[in-house]
Amino acid sequence: MKWVERRVEDVVIVDLKGKLTLGSGDVQLRSIIRDLLDRGEKNILLNLDKVSYMDSAGVGELVASYTTASNREADLKLLNLTSKIRDLLQFTQLISVFEHFSDETEGVESFQSAEA
Repeated sequence: MKWVERRVEDVVIVDLKGKLTLGSGDVQLRSIIRDLLDRGEKNILLNLDKVSYMDSAGVGELVASYTTASNREADLKLLNLTSKIRDLLQFTQLISVFEHFSDETEGVESFQSAEA
């Protein structure tokens, strides 16, 4: 899995690309999130539109990343869920756990409204 980190205002957007699976993407995602949190980032938006495949380990790491962020008083939200990822999150009933957006501007603005 590859990723690019970029910033819009006080939100870090992580564009993920490739497979989020056991032994590869899951370990990378954990590392990315912990690095951001260690740097003091509080607003993280994961862009999943280029994630081609996610298995149960990927879903588990999304949940673990969300929990880690919450425990460190940070917000982790999802952007651009593919139809396969949306179906997977609905099937596992995790869709209601994550705030998710299909519009980047809306996703970024959601952090400001949460702080107000």
